[in-house]
Amino acid sequence: MPMSMAPSGHTRDSRNRTRAGSLGTLGSIESKHGGGLIGSVSRWWMRSYTSDWVAFSLLLVGYIFIAAFVEPFHRLFTINDIRISFPHAEVERVPVSHLFAYALFLPLFLLLLTNYLLHSPRHIHHLSLLGFLTSIILTTFLTDLIKNMVGRPRPDLIARCQPLPDTPPNKLVGVEICTQTDHHTLHDGWRSFPSGHSSFAFAGLGYLALFWCGQFRAFSTSSSSSPGGGSSGIMDGMEKVLVKRDLLKALLCLSPLLGALMIAISRCMDYRHDVEDVCVGSLMGWVITYWSYRRYWPRLSNGRCGEPYSGMNGERGDQGDLLGGNGARRYSRVRDEEEAVGGGGFQRNVGTSSFVSPPDVELGPLESPR
Repeated sequence: MPMSMAPSGHTRDSRNRTRAGSLGTLGSIESKHGGGLIGSVSRWWMRSYTSDWVAFSLLLVGYIFIAAFVEPFHRLFTINDIRISFPHAEVERVPVSHLFAYALFLPLFLLLLTNYLLHSPRHIHHLSLLGFLTSIILTTFLTDLIKNMVGRPRPDLIARCQPLPDTPPNKLVGVEICTQTDHHTLHDGWRSFPSGHSSFAFAGLGYLALFWCGQFRAFSTSSSSSPGGGSSGIMDGMEKVLVKRDLLKALLCLSPLLGALMIAISRCMDYRHDVEDVCVGSLMGWVITYWSYRRYWPRLSNGRCGEPYSGMNGERGDQGDLLGGNGARRYSRVRDEEEAVGGGGFQRNVGTSSFVSPPDVELGPLESPR
């Protein structure tokens, strides 16, 4: 006997109550902060990236404090240790002023220029700058913190120290036997690990490389394409289209990393660092910049890797902005489109925060087994 199966009223009512409950939750969060000045400040804090900028400011203050007032731990050494007896280069291949030009101002200019040429919206401009500066200051802060705690002698420590003539060899001695009068030259001799030039170079130029990879989709494996040729973030009724990878784009994105590598190698050529210092510093800068980048952008293989995450949870407005319960703009970090649950289940896409659930469909009659 044929029998009809249709969604019951109870199921449809449950779904409606769930959606209403979600909106009610947002409303309760809004009302929890109350009105007046405190409520306004709380809502503004939640809907903006103010906390990120406050954290950036704290890191900047911490770095300035370390650079100005903290002296490194001074490891004991012997004056006949050949590993720290290399000559002191008075003129560096990449001095600090050049490092700032190559790894800070140049990447920042190219990043802003890229956004300008691509006609990027203000949200992308904002997150590009925030992610870049976060990568720079976090890398610098952690590098200097570790440098001072480890206190590893540089390869040119003996030349910096200028030990007393009667200092005995084959005996552990400390900083008190040094005759160097320049405070920075002397104490900087115990800041070898990790390499600050290397970590800084990979933080600045590395972020530019990641940003270019995302904006030019150099490593994007697929994109969602509708039968009509248009593109959308929602995958229902669409098919995945493989994307050809462009070698020229990949080489362009690789060029900042090559520049960072050259800066790192120059530190060994100037006898400022050992190979271990440079390798650890480079790896540290790259890991931190990748972490900073992924806080705001999806992975590079994503079809929409050029679009940043949105921020706090909310609903999409008419212009594609996310709107909260009272119409205020919200932002929300969401999943990549590859992470959607298959078949018409819940879909999450870059740039949207609302779940896409299958519509209510009346099923036709089904025949029972014979």
